[in-house]
Amino acid sequence: MSNNDWKARLGVVFSTSPDFEYTTEESAPELETLEPSRQNLRVRMERKGRGGKTVTLVTGFVGSEADLETLGKLLKSRLGTGGSVKDGEIVIQGDVRDRLVALLLKEGYSRTR
Repeated sequence: MSNNDWKARLGVVFSTSPDFEYTTEESAPELETLEPSRQNLRVRMERKGRGGKTVTLVTGFVGSEADLETLGKLLKSRLGTGGSVKDGEIVIQGDVRDRLVALLLKEGYSRTR
């Protein structure tokens, strides 16, 4: 076996077959990013499970992870706050819902119907 990456094979049961070839599952293809006017973003405030800290969540983005990271970086820099992008949602520190919705509208994202 030329590729001896043991971390990729964790959880594989031993095979006695000399013809056995271990293959990893290919990752799912990235979704094509919808244009901003067709995105259905939801903005909400959350405090639960965050040690009493208030955060604003942006969910519902349809597109590639790179485009989500780019949008998150844009929002954080324009709002002047910290935050992160993980699990398909943008987390912004603090309760900035009104400013965030105004910024998304200015960037071409449509209102939730």
